[in-house]
Amino acid sequence: MEIQNTVAIVTGAGGGIGGAIAKGLSRAGARVVVTDLDADAVAATAAAITADGGSAIAVSGDAASDAHIDEAIAAAEASFGPVDMYFANAGIGGKSGLDATDADWATVIDVNLMAHIRAARRLVPEWTGRGSGYFVSTASAAGLLTQLGSATYSVTKHAAVGFAEWLSATYGDAGVRVSCLCPMGVDTKLLRPDAGGDDAGERLMQRAVETAGAVLDADDVADVVLAAIAAEHFLILPHPEVLEMYRHKGSDYDRWLRGMRRFQQSLLATADS
Repeated sequence: MEIQNTVAIVTGAGGGIGGAIAKGLSRAGARVVVTDLDADAVAATAAAITADGGSAIAVSGDAASDAHIDEAIAAAEASFGPVDMYFANAGIGGKSGLDATDADWATVIDVNLMAHIRAARRLVPEWTGRGSGYFVSTASAAGLLTQLGSATYSVTKHAAVGFAEWLSATYGDAGVRVSCLCPMGVDTKLLRPDAGGDDAGERLMQRAVETAGAVLDADDVADVVLAAIAAEHFLILPHPEVLEMYRHKGSDYDRWLRGMRRFQQSLLATADS
């Protein structure tokens, strides 16, 4: 897809991957609406884009809210025109495991999955009507493999991958393009919060990600995303080794699970030493 002269919405754009994608889209010629729960952070992203000669406006709010999605789309249409691309990028980690309450699960499901579904529900009928549109889902390598230390994150990222697959299979012939971003470690506040992880699950999750492969800069991830969109690739893997891990998983599930248990035990032993 040609990015120049498109209108894009990027959620979770107050920093990290979302902020980097928004800036990369602008440099490629897109006009961008950036959204985030953190009003100051997303305003700073928009200001950085405009200072660089681009066109961007900020809309703060909850990416999982129908009202916020409608507000972002309305702002894009009023300022730039019909939305061509939507980046469902906002995400949260959640609680570690069986200690997560129903309310904890509901919150993570809302942000990591339902936000994608609600945005697609709003935009895809319009895109099929005009025969074009692009939906980009930020999932995670955890959605193809799993995530030690966080059941809520792992399960919802699997669901995000599944929804993106379904969306592409169902609407791809109607002109709707779909990509699914599945990185491992990226140097963002989700992986490395300012205050540090405050429970054992969060610390295990961080060690697992940092041990599994390189921790990439968000700008480098954004470059990979834009190249994949230009080529209209479904699966975006900033860490190419994830594909080989995924193949090993599928070829012998039991062996892969044994390996994951050994990996977890090694991380726990290191933490205790």
